[in-house]
Amino acid sequence: MSYLADTNVLLRSIQNTDSMRDLAARAIETLLNRGETVFVLPQNHIELWAVATRPVVNNGLGLSAEAAAQELEKLKQILALRLDLPAIFLEWERLVAQHKVMGKQAHDTRIVAAMNVHGIMNLLTFNTGDFKRFTHISVFHPVDIK
Repeated sequence: MSYLADTNVLLRSIQNTDSMRDLAARAIETLLNRGETVFVLPQNHIELWAVATRPVVNNGLGLSAEAAAQELEKLKQILALRLDLPAIFLEWERLVAQHKVMGKQAHDTRIVAAMNVHGIMNLLTFNTGDFKRFTHISVFHPVDIK
């Protein structure tokens, strides 16, 4: 099986002070040790960069550009990247219309659209509730990975 790692799992796995760091890192490590492929999208890298380089006072990690680049490079060594394809936008349009998606949920819908296009049916995320409307995918919280 293959999984897509949501950005919140990636961010927690690199933030030493996060109480969920070990849980996030262990979930990814467990999947990889089981021989599963854990994917990420360009969207995950962009979101991680934005939060990692944002100041702590603005709910970011406060990393320098160099430190953020190092963290991304580490993730690129262990997680498989699936690139954006034109079909993802068309699938996103279909999903937001079908599910009447509004506001920030449009970003999560793009993740599901990319999963659909790439044939990835499992999502690893701390925000399981954000994906309930998409019943065709399986959503796992890191605590579920054993």
